[in-house]
Amino acid sequence: MLDIKFIRENKDAVRKAAEKKHIDFDVEKLIQADDKRRKILGRVEEKRAEQNVASNQVVKASSEEREAILEKMKNLKTGLEQDEKELKSVMKEWQILMLQAPNIPDDSVPEGDSDSENKEVKKWGEIPKFDFKPKNHIDIMTELGMADFERGAKVAGFRGYFLTASGAMLTFAIWKYALDFFLSRGFELMLVPSLVKKETLLGSGYLPQGEEDLYKTQDGEYFAGTGEVAAMSYHASEVLPKEKLPRKILAFSPCFRREAGSYSKDVKGLIRVHEFFKFEQVILCEASHEESVKYHEELNRNIEEFIESLKIPYRTVINCGGDLGLGQVKKYDVELWVPLENTYREIGSASYFHDFQTRRLNIRYKDNEGKIQYAHSLNSTAIPTPRILVSLIENFQTAAGSVKIPEALIPYMNGLGEIKKT
Repeated sequence: MLDIKFIRENKDAVRKAAEKKHIDFDVEKLIQADDKRRKILGRVEEKRAEQNVASNQVVKASSEEREAILEKMKNLKTGLEQDEKELKSVMKEWQILMLQAPNIPDDSVPEGDSDSENKEVKKWGEIPKFDFKPKNHIDIMTELGMADFERGAKVAGFRGYFLTASGAMLTFAIWKYALDFFLSRGFELMLVPSLVKKETLLGSGYLPQGEEDLYKTQDGEYFAGTGEVAAMSYHASEVLPKEKLPRKILAFSPCFRREAGSYSKDVKGLIRVHEFFKFEQVILCEASHEESVKYHEELNRNIEEFIESLKIPYRTVINCGGDLGLGQVKKYDVELWVPLENTYREIGSASYFHDFQTRRLNIRYKDNEGKIQYAHSLNSTAIPTPRILVSLIENFQTAAGSVKIPEALIPYMNGLGEIKKT
C-alpha cells in the first residue's frame, strides 16, 4: 500500500505506474474518495471536540445552564452518529481503492505487456547436445520409478503426482542441500504456516487481485501459494530494533495454487502442479532505496549461484511492467533450460517492494534519530520442488536411460551418483 500523502503529491507517477503495469486504476477516483473522507473526518473530529467541551461545561454549570448544555450534547450525539455512519461507508470505499493503488516501478523496468517481453540480462551454462534421442522428464521418471503420474491423478485429481523411491530421495537431497546453501548466507530457517487468514494475504499483497488462484477453506481461511505470505506477517504490527535489520528469513512450507486460467498449459508433468514445496528468501531492511537494490541483487544472485552449483543452464530476465505484480518495484526471473521444450522455464523470482507490504502489515523500526519508519521488504524463491526436477532430470539424462546426479547433491544422496533402471 502506498501512503495517501505520496499518492496525492504524485498523482501522475501513480497513473503512469498503473499504465506501465497494465493495471486498471483510477487515481482521480481515489483522490475524490479521500477528499470526502477528509471532509467527513473533519466534521467528526469537530463534533467530538465540542462534546468534550460540553462535558466539561456541564459539571460546572448551574441547573438552568445544564439543561441547555445537555440539549446541545444530545444534538451533537445525533449529528455525530450520522457523520460516523457516513464516514464508515466512505472509509470502506477509500480502503478498497487504496488496496488497488500500484507501487511505482523502477526506471530500469522495461516496457511490455507480458512475460514474452521480459528482457534477458544474463545467460549461463552450456546447453547439452545429446547424441541420442532425449526423453522428457515424465517418461524418464516413470521408467526409472521416480514418479507415478497415473496414480497421482487417481488419488489427487488433475495435476496430481506421487514422487517415489529415488524421485522422493532426490527431492529430499535438494532440500537438504538448499538448507545448507542458503543458511550459509545468513538466513534464519523458519517453518511457516500454509493455512493463513485473509488479513495475512491482504497484508502481503496477494489479495484482493489474486483470489482466483487461491484455495479457500469452509472456515474462510486460505492456503498460501508461497511461504513469503506467512513469513512477511511474522512481524506484523511490530516495531523492530534497528540493530535487528536486515532480518533474513528462509521460509519453508508446502504451497498450493489453483492455477486458475492455465488449465490448457503444462497439463502433464511437474512444471505446473497444484501442490508443491518451496524454500523462500525473505528480507526486511531499512527504508532505503539503495539498501533495497543491494539486497535485491543479493537475493537474485543467491538463487543463480545455487543453480550454478548444480550445473544447470539458466538465464536471468528483468520482468517488464506488464509482468510485475501490484506491489513490486522490480523483479528478476531465473529460468532453467528445459531440453525437450527447447526453451527456458521460470524456476524462481526475486522482487523488492519498498514499504508497500510493510505499510499494509504495519511493520516498522526505529531509526538512528528515534523516528519510526516503515521497513522495506524483499523476497525471492530459494528453490521450488518438484519443478526443479524437470530441468535437472532432462539435462542430466544419459543414452542408457539413467540420470546423472549433480556432484553437489551426491553427498545428500548417500553417495549415489546415478539413478538407473533396476
